[in-house]
Amino acid sequence: MADTDPRTPQELSDFADDLLQKLQEKFETLTNQLTLRMEEMGTSIEDLQKDVTDLMVQAGIENNNRNL
Repeated sequence: MADTDPRTPQELSDFADDLLQKLQEKFETLTNQLTLRMEEMGTSIEDLQKDVTDLMVQAGIENNNRNL
């Protein structure tokens, strides 16, 4: 065993608590990053829909599907 391995039940408990805390923090960070990227993707899709609609208007194509 390495010198840093827990040797007592309390050390093991502290180690497990610390590990779970670090995992929770990483999960929250990843969740926040994913949420931000999804919001950015939503904005990009809305911009793309507007651009397609504008191009259709310029080409004289009627947009029968408003929820493109």
